[in-house]
Amino acid sequence: MASRKAMYHLLALAVVAVWGVTFVCTKTLIGAGMHPAAIFFIRFSLAYAGIWLLTLIGKDKTRLFSDNWKDELMFLFLGVSGGSFYFLTENTALAYTQAANVAFLVCVAPVFTALFTLLGKRFLKGRFADGLENVRVGFPLVAGTLLALVGMAMVLFDGSRLEFSLAGDLLSIGAALCWALYSMFMGQMTNDYGAVFATRKVFFYGLLTIIPFLGGIGESFSPEILGQPVVYLNLLFLGLIASLACFIVWNIVMSKLGNVTSTNYVYLNPVFTLITAVIILGERLTPMSLIGSAAILAGVILAGQRPKS
Repeated sequence: MASRKAMYHLLALAVVAVWGVTFVCTKTLIGAGMHPAAIFFIRFSLAYAGIWLLTLIGKDKTRLFSDNWKDELMFLFLGVSGGSFYFLTENTALAYTQAANVAFLVCVAPVFTALFTLLGKRFLKGRFADGLENVRVGFPLVAGTLLALVGMAMVLFDGSRLEFSLAGDLLSIGAALCWALYSMFMGQMTNDYGAVFATRKVFFYGLLTIIPFLGGIGESFSPEILGQPVVYLNLLFLGLIASLACFIVWNIVMSKLGNVTSTNYVYLNPVFTLITAVIILGERLTPMSLIGSAAILAGVILAGQRPKS
């Protein structure tokens, strides 16, 4: 049992490492002329096609819908929170500010997840409440949350950054809120329906709900843009590795480790993003942003600790 738990922790670390690089990939695609909504649409279309291939060789190849309309609505909610709205806010933020800034602000998601889980345990009933990880209010959660919020404020109001954008920062926090909501319920749905079916439903509703945002961005799908090696190679990586493979693995990890424990790994996202952004994009952090980012990381790590009985 201990070795299996360790395996899930290693899988979580591997997924977060990949997701840390995706901020730089998306920033590169935006620099090549692609619209944030188009990036998500192509990324999830590739992943959706790939997961149907996995479905066709699995036991649920003829299944299209969940057991009841309430679960179908839950998959719609997960497709919005973990799909279209999450990536639309994150990708749009990358159009305004540095990849490292976005990564550090999105990594506050574990704090939101812990707070939402506390509220869910109190106000929800049934299997969705039972599927939430037990979180206790104590010094680590309170102090870590406050420290992360202070760090977030330092990053938000650092006017000396080369690419200062309050809109980009607020969009990043919106993405963190979306991911926290997704993390609350996806583990339970994966337990109930299996990783492939649950992930496929999220991809479908994510694609469905991004359609209203695709108007007027036809230039992103032009051969001149999509034909560039830097564009199609990054899209293939985002669609097949970062979305298809990593979403399936992550949903399994959440179902095994719990929604709060697994989401705490998100705090490592910006570490991988910062390294990649410095090497590939030549980004740098100002002293104020660097201190604020360190406070966010320390706060999220502290908030993830369990108080002793």
